[in-house]
Amino acid sequence: MRMVFFTILGLMQEFTGVWVRDPRIQKEDFWHAYMDYEICIHTNSLAFTKKSSCVRRRYSEFVWLRKKLQENAMLVTHLPKLPPKNPFFSLNNAREIGARMEGLRKFLEEVVHSPVLLSDSCLHLFLQSQLSVKKIEACAEGRSRYTVSEAIHSFGSGNKRFESLSEENMEEEEDMHRESE
Repeated sequence: MRMVFFTILGLMQEFTGVWVRDPRIQKEDFWHAYMDYEICIHTNSLAFTKKSSCVRRRYSEFVWLRKKLQENAMLVTHLPKLPPKNPFFSLNNAREIGARMEGLRKFLEEVVHSPVLLSDSCLHLFLQSQLSVKKIEACAEGRSRYTVSEAIHSFGSGNKRFESLSEENMEEEEDMHRESE
């Protein structure tokens, strides 16, 4: 029985699923609004701190991520393209929103399957924490009081469909951590 178990585990392939969904309009004030998207990851890859997570990101944060990956990879690898920025992007046009979400998903799919890019701390913080771009940079550069792994566990957001009991316990710990600050 034990040998069969190890054999089955030996045949398991690594996977990483990426979803971009649930577009929402966020209003900054009466005149300014933007759209953000839920980015969900489900994986068995050892490269990720959490096996499932969901965060919300806006297009400009994807632009920042691509630029940061480009700086950190230093032309070692080909970087996938983002969907083009459209100055006339309509927050109410379902076709445009769908095309942008698909472009963002394709971008992330290529990024998470590149070993060079997958080793970037900014990528993991972008995908698995709710930290702002400024705080991601500080954490990745060692200018915060928490490590990348601690940031992901403390400032991440899980997906209830994939959450395990241990992740629920982590949420309780996060609440206690926030109260102590």
